[in-house]
Amino acid sequence: MTSRFTQWTLDVHDLARQAEFWSAALGYTVDFGDDGDAHLWPPAGGLSVWLQPTTAPKSGKNRNHPDLVVADGDVDAEVARLLALGATPVDVGQTGDEGFTVLADPEGNEFCLLHVADRGPGRYGSDS
Repeated sequence: MTSRFTQWTLDVHDLARQAEFWSAALGYTVDFGDDGDAHLWPPAGGLSVWLQPTTAPKSGKNRNHPDLVVADGDVDAEVARLLALGATPVDVGQTGDEGFTVLADPEGNEFCLLHVADRGPGRYGSDS
């Protein structure tokens, strides 16, 4: 028996802003809960996102983060789109030779935009 990923959960301060950012970034629909949370649903199955409010501060680099791929392969256009949505570039020690771009959401949570979609066995990984 094994387990599978089904959801990425993120603690947030500004639920509405984070729901707006992540739903636009991922193309997900938002379902705001009655207890101050939000669930983001993918259009055709896959990993959902749950945003839960917190008052705890974020400190330091995330110990885990999502890696995203660009549906049409145009990484430069997608970076520009994500920046326009409120993402910011982040330096977590990259050398510039990585196969990914590190960004942060409006609350500073890091994520990577992979430069290739093929993440099968033997491919490069993200250490950011």
